[in-house]
Amino acid sequence: MSASHGTKAVVAAFSANSAIAVMKFVAWIFSGSASMLAEAIHSVADAGNQLLLLLGGRLAKKKADREHPFGYGRERYVWAFIVALVLFSVGGLFSIYEGINKLRDPHELAMWWLPMLVLTGAIIAESFSLRTAVKEANQVRGKTRWMTFIRKSKSPELPVILLEDVAALLGLVFAFIGVGLTALTGNVVFDAIGTLFIGALLVVVAVVLAIEMKSLLIGEGASNEDWQRIRSVINSNPEVEALIHMKTLYLGPEELMIAAKVAFPPQSTAVDISRAINALEKQLRDEVKDARVIYIEPDIFVDDPGVELSTDAIVIQSGN
Repeated sequence: MSASHGTKAVVAAFSANSAIAVMKFVAWIFSGSASMLAEAIHSVADAGNQLLLLLGGRLAKKKADREHPFGYGRERYVWAFIVALVLFSVGGLFSIYEGINKLRDPHELAMWWLPMLVLTGAIIAESFSLRTAVKEANQVRGKTRWMTFIRKSKSPELPVILLEDVAALLGLVFAFIGVGLTALTGNVVFDAIGTLFIGALLVVVAVVLAIEMKSLLIGEGASNEDWQRIRSVINSNPEVEALIHMKTLYLGPEELMIAAKVAFPPQSTAVDISRAINALEKQLRDEVKDARVIYIEPDIFVDDPGVELSTDAIVIQSGN
């Protein structure tokens, strides 16, 4: 579900940014505004980033093979991380460079009304793009707070587009204020300052994205809610004596791996254990929507206080 919603938001953002980039370049050519050039490069970077997200989504659909037995789901994380790098370098650093250059060598702003007109149209277009991203995200996040959704989402497309669209709108506002003050006062310093604000904004957004994508690339486990749900399913099974140890890992945005060591009664036969494991796998997939790869290791529970368990072990008697 989140993949389809993310793709729709990406396509909407790409269409908006491509059209806006052309208008911004035209406005920059005729006006010489540093803010317009920074915004034009920003839109080009955003449009390129959306293509990278679409590429990552396409590559992630490749079937698992011998070289990558768990599939290619993390391709989406890799390309989202590259998006952060592009936003930082092409968008943020270039804008800061252009702002500093404008301060050192100021140029008079010509045809001030043209960039103001383009910026107004861009703000309207970006607002529609952000509206689409918010609408698609709302169908996935439920009642989760926005910052929590961006930080905890396992699907990178929607958080990336949301942050990019918010940054784009704020950047347009900075450019609008910078160009407007320059037109009113005749002082091009305001245009340069607007450009610097745009660059700083993009750098901050890029750093936030890079940190979140790094966490996903390293490997994140199930949410607390899913963790509790998995534990409850295993311990509530009448054939299970106790859940001894469990680890989870997201192989991709909608691919959760569950590995658990489960204690069965000593009198259980191999057939009993096999049937119980099959039933557990079905229950887990029914209860946890992202559960894809499940490994359950049967064992015998030993309630020995002298045995030291690992720090991430879970030992809960089911009362059977």
